[in-house]
Amino acid sequence: MTEHTAEQVREKVDAVYRSESRRIFATLIRLLGDFELAEDALHDAFIAALERWPEEGVPANPRAWLISAGRFKAIDAIRRRARFDASQAAIAEQFGAEAHDATTVDDESIEDDRLRLIFTCCHPALAPEARVALTLREVCGLKTEEIARAFLTLPSALAQRIVRAKAKIRDAGIPYQVPSAAELPDRLSAVLQVIYLVFNEGYSASSGESVTRSDLSGEAIRLGRLLAELLPEPEVLGLLALMLLQESRRVARTSLTGDLILLEDQDRTLWNRDQIAEGKGLVERALSSRRVGPYTLQAAIASVHAEATNAAATDWVQIVALYDALLLVEPSPVVELNRGVAVAMRDGPDEGLAVIDAILARGNLADYHLAHAARADLCRRLGRTEEARASYQTALTLARQEPERRFLDRRLADLG
Repeated sequence: MTEHTAEQVREKVDAVYRSESRRIFATLIRLLGDFELAEDALHDAFIAALERWPEEGVPANPRAWLISAGRFKAIDAIRRRARFDASQAAIAEQFGAEAHDATTVDDESIEDDRLRLIFTCCHPALAPEARVALTLREVCGLKTEEIARAFLTLPSALAQRIVRAKAKIRDAGIPYQVPSAAELPDRLSAVLQVIYLVFNEGYSASSGESVTRSDLSGEAIRLGRLLAELLPEPEVLGLLALMLLQESRRVARTSLTGDLILLEDQDRTLWNRDQIAEGKGLVERALSSRRVGPYTLQAAIASVHAEATNAAATDWVQIVALYDALLLVEPSPVVELNRGVAVAMRDGPDEGLAVIDAILARGNLADYHLAHAARADLCRRLGRTEEARASYQTALTLARQEPERRFLDRRLADLG
């Protein structure tokens, strides 16, 4: 095989890894029943692809090939262990028989595997923080460092949390399955939280060179759709609506050079009208149930933004009212901050600044760069230049995403 063709195969393998590795991993867990064994099998399968595809050609169904290869690699590993540990022999024999009985993997079962894995990772036997960390790592493939930033903890500490969670799943015999209908409602809150955290990392990356990571936001929406089919509860519909409405603005959120564009400055003709229409329909279904939760209320706010043909046409009275309702359902400093920004748009920057200053005075959000950026913007609009400069500097110190840092730099430069 020529060097040029070999490079093309390597690029194909890399592309398959980016798009399919977490699906393949989830299916290998179902087939092998063990996180570590599945992780090793995943890596062995891709190594095999790099070795064999240049000679054999890329298979018609790379995902199925990799699942099969990973499974047989795991069986071989178990058989090697069985030479030294008799207890492994029966396991190897069982896996070998199952592998020959099921030479193909059903596409529908593959699509369901990540949902099964989410419910396993979000099992109530695990601590809440472990559920989120484990799902972000194992289902979505986020790096430990990325998750640690979201938890404001050290990567080493978070890695230990994930290791303990895996051990708990193994030792407690937590099943790899979607819960029964009776169990689903109690398990739902953690699952929704995980999906939305994944979406947020994709919609507004916590760090790095890009504002968005469409692979993550797209994956979260896919998982949201699966969950909505499985359990069309109001909050499931509300979460899916929220993600679609926010994702509809993704293309308009950055310039051609990758710089951040604020909501008020976005070209709304670039917004995805199909996603907006679907999201609004889901919001209406969720609201009609009269069982309104935080995701539905946030989706309703996003829907009001989507209805405005331009920034000046935004119904800020309605948005403030929805934030008031959201604070009753899910009080948090971040919701207060967002409400403060909406108050500034409804009543003027001085009123909004009073709300944000009160939040910061309590010590809340002191390390949250968006709180300081919002305060800086209101001070700028009020002509309080030195205060604006100080708040922009604080926000710049805390920001980790490069497009946000460039935006804050420009704001500082504009202040002279």
